[in-house]
Amino acid sequence: MCGAELANNANGRLTSSSPCNSPNQAEANGNGNGTEKKLVSSDSIINLNQGDPTMFEGYWKEKGEKCKTEIEGWHNMSYFAEDFAGKRNNLNVCWFMLSEFEEEVRRLHHLVGNAVTEDRYIVVGTGSMQLFQAALYAYALSFPLEGPDSPHPISVVCAAPYYSSYPPVTDFLKSGLYEWAGDARSFKATSNEPYIELITSPNNPDGFIREPVVSNRHRDGAGEEGGGKGKEILIHDLAYYWPHHTAITAAPDEDVMLFTLSKATGHAGSRLGWALVKDKEVAMKMVKFLELNTIGVSKDSQLRGAKILRAISDSCSQGKHSNLENGAEEEKVEPENFFEYGRRLMADRWSRLRNVVKDNGIFNLPEYPKQFCNFTGEITETCPGFAFMKAKEEEEGIEDSESFLKEHKILTRGGKNFGSDSRYVRVSLLDREETFNSFLERFSTINSSSKKLESNGDV
Repeated sequence: MCGAELANNANGRLTSSSPCNSPNQAEANGNGNGTEKKLVSSDSIINLNQGDPTMFEGYWKEKGEKCKTEIEGWHNMSYFAEDFAGKRNNLNVCWFMLSEFEEEVRRLHHLVGNAVTEDRYIVVGTGSMQLFQAALYAYALSFPLEGPDSPHPISVVCAAPYYSSYPPVTDFLKSGLYEWAGDARSFKATSNEPYIELITSPNNPDGFIREPVVSNRHRDGAGEEGGGKGKEILIHDLAYYWPHHTAITAAPDEDVMLFTLSKATGHAGSRLGWALVKDKEVAMKMVKFLELNTIGVSKDSQLRGAKILRAISDSCSQGKHSNLENGAEEEKVEPENFFEYGRRLMADRWSRLRNVVKDNGIFNLPEYPKQFCNFTGEITETCPGFAFMKAKEEEEGIEDSESFLKEHKILTRGGKNFGSDSRYVRVSLLDREETFNSFLERFSTINSSSKKLESNGDV
């Protein structure tokens, strides 16, 4: 966190006329228990810097015992997954991955259709950022480490605006194997040097679908087929490629695809992610990095993750059932699945945010195309977990949007962190309902420069 605590005491109640309220919203607060909405105090700091997905607590509270995980004191005491040796398929190279977690990952991707898992190696990690580092390590070792043919450090690039953690995480170890080289759009690849391009799709911070952008592209491949002299290496971060954030238009089939439990289900505290990997040698090198880094991944977290993923898959598989007893057909409608719940909440938040942003006239929000979603069978609109807003050009007093909002005790993340202009700012939409309501309430009271002139009679 940023050293700022959210105040929980309420000093007022919102009425239905407030821009923070949605008349169609089923949940009345962040806990989903039907009680009145509350605001944090007017002088408190509202922290929307991190993407902490606590907005989904209501759904999982309603699940109750279905998602409860019990672990006996003697369970999971070994470093190793006990069914690893001799009992698993030849796609398993991850000696600390539980079979039930692997099975649920494959099942959910098959149901959603957001990634190809057939004939793919799965590597489990402590969140997707550890897997990102493991992938960099694995690819760097695909080339000679010393001598005239050594390309190290290998350039790592991503099109701006890029995820703000990519630069510091890439350079954190200062290993000499790879280094951050900035915006992929301005990076020029040479014919004799490899580079790694990161593709975050949907993108964090702006939510748009991404493709590789490096000019002078050479894709000879790194590894056996390319003789270890490949030029372009792609790592796809698909953390937000789930139906509650965007339309599922195809099942990507990329060399390395990263996912994380925090963005798929909201369980950020379990620190669990996974990678779908085509090449066995790359997967084994990634496992070696995890072995050296943390000697594996918590099996307790994997058990919980498997239970959570199973609950989502079950809810997606149930839907409507027919009861043919006595010759009469009766439909039984099960509770909505997680992705329907998440999309409904995200769409509602985006609708309310757009109304407030339009009214105060200070910022612009991105517009997203509507697309057919293979999972829902409907035309849907992108609902990112973040709003990447830009101060309007006529707002001459705003050169730094992060600092501007901080003056109003709203903590966000400025555009420069993402390789973009300081007039941009990223606002998290993933917090609890009461925090989001408080943000909209406070944001609605901020006047644009034109409104200030009107109130002073200068227009």
